[in-house]
Amino acid sequence: QGIMWSSRAARLVSSLRQAHTKSPEGSSLCFSLSPEQKQLQEVARQFAREEILPRAAELDRTGEYPWDLIKKAHSLGLINLHIPEAYGGMDLGAVEGSMIAEELAYGCSGVSTAIEANGLAEMPVVLAGNEAQKKKYLGRMTEEPLVASYGVTEPGAGSDVAGVKTTAVKKGDSWVLNGQKMWITNSGHANWFFVLAKTDPTAKAGKAFTGFIVDGDSAGIIRGRKELNMGQRCSDTRGITFEDVVVPAENILGEVGGGFRIAMGAFDRTRPPVAAGAVGVAQRALDEAKAYAAQRKTFGVPINQHQAIAFMLADMAIGVETARLAVQRAAWEVDQGRKNTYYASIAKAYAADVANRAASDAVQIFGGNGFNSAYPVEKLMRDAKIYQIYEGTAQIQRVIISREMQSI
Repeated sequence: QGIMWSSRAARLVSSLRQAHTKSPEGSSLCFSLSPEQKQLQEVARQFAREEILPRAAELDRTGEYPWDLIKKAHSLGLINLHIPEAYGGMDLGAVEGSMIAEELAYGCSGVSTAIEANGLAEMPVVLAGNEAQKKKYLGRMTEEPLVASYGVTEPGAGSDVAGVKTTAVKKGDSWVLNGQKMWITNSGHANWFFVLAKTDPTAKAGKAFTGFIVDGDSAGIIRGRKELNMGQRCSDTRGITFEDVVVPAENILGEVGGGFRIAMGAFDRTRPPVAAGAVGVAQRALDEAKAYAAQRKTFGVPINQHQAIAFMLADMAIGVETARLAVQRAAWEVDQGRKNTYYASIAKAYAADVANRAASDAVQIFGGNGFNSAYPVEKLMRDAKIYQIYEGTAQIQRVIISREMQSI
């Protein structure tokens, strides 16, 4: 057996050497971006740092919805990235989408959330919509700068999606929706909503819910006030009430009773770019702290020469680099056509924790200045917290990871 293994190992080493010689990157495992990816990254980086970042403090202070930036992102092709070409989209992969999400969040994660929320609303249509639905609802998103919303969370149902109480009752050829949704991003401006509603109160979660596309101008939709949140203040977050909202049967996504699976499937696709946004916040925190530590002096030297500060910066860098790798793996699995639930939850949980640690450490490095709104890092600390909450809390991600481990 030892001889057989040695022979197999020799052949494997020979094959790897040949691949190493033939591959322009020197290895089949490649961390380089393609020229096209680099160009796309540069467009997003330039937009984030020249257009978004200079506006970040003002938008945080006023809470103004960044319509002008959303329109500019639309004109640059930095929104609706995953919509197939057949409906006017760029049909980019998850790797490219996550790369752009990181760059946008570096400028302001409130702005990036407003932009990226379209992806969450659209994903159920991408995954389960029929041809007519895709043409109508995805097509309009590429034709003009519009936003849509993902309506699942309710006042009493966040992590426990099975606790959703919004109902849809069939009446003739239509369905009538009643209920409340809460913490719905972009809902004050949404052209349409993806709504998860209970259609069979006696069934288990897997068969109890149905997904609907609901036009934003439907009678009976009541948009609540814009919530005043701790961070990401320019992102529009509201409660939405549905009072006898009539939805035509043609707006059912997939089949009746299949909504829970569609809603959860969307998260596997959207968690990598959300995690990438957390990496963008962490990278910004590191860059701000590094620059400050290089010019701020104590005891006659820049504070980055003190080991206590130098090690904090090193730990921030470790977190950023490893979180980015986790995001890339989760996104790459999607692009390979494989189920990525395990990797998506790892990326989401880890990147969110990294962003919070990095932002907190940046405030500490800034000292008293870090606690003041005249400096950028206190905003980063407030913005970072939501990454441990939305699109699945840090605790829910660990529930998913532990469950998925059993099948690996």
